[in-house]
Amino acid sequence: MTGSHRTILRIDASMRRQKSVSRMLADEMVAALGARKSSINVVNRDLAAGIGIVNAAWIEAERTSEENRTSDQRALLTQSDALVAELQAADDIVIATPIYNFSVPAALKAWIDLICRDKITFMYENDSPRGLLSNKRAIVVVTSGGTLAGKDIDFTTSYIQYILGFIGVDDVTMIDVTGLSKNRSAVIDNARKEISAVSARQLADARNLSVAE
Repeated sequence: MTGSHRTILRIDASMRRQKSVSRMLADEMVAALGARKSSINVVNRDLAAGIGIVNAAWIEAERTSEENRTSDQRALLTQSDALVAELQAADDIVIATPIYNFSVPAALKAWIDLICRDKITFMYENDSPRGLLSNKRAIVVVTSGGTLAGKDIDFTTSYIQYILGFIGVDDVTMIDVTGLSKNRSAVIDNARKEISAVSARQLADARNLSVAE
């Protein structure tokens, strides 16, 4: 959307619906982005509700040109098409994910596999990838008990950042909520300060846009 009307796509990757820190802070992040305003449309994609995986039949369907796909192949791509459409329509993307065993939850990896579509969300030019999603901002809330963001055993934050850049989303803010098992209250307090900073930057950007217009 353009102007004051914006769409926020929220993606929750925690398998826990209750007592999830990533979901709690995603609530706060989406609210800080203006979710209660009538001009803001929020689309929720909860990966705990279930998501398909890429298999041989899916790959064959995806690699078959649109005009040559069978009805069964089109059906196989239905969920992927919907996930891609959500991304294409979004202005802000909020991804809330815990770290499971040093990396992303299986459901988030499945989501990534389903939205990385050749000539739709990315393409190759002269053997180099170019993302096809532009003018979007991503805020990634990453939580963990013991794995600290940026350390050698963190295979989550840099991976998500790379994937987002791969599909063309270069404006990425990481909200670090790692190390909860050592100092839960301090980690959450720091995350809330980062959320407030993101909100303040958005307000400043909106004011600058209004002046420019």
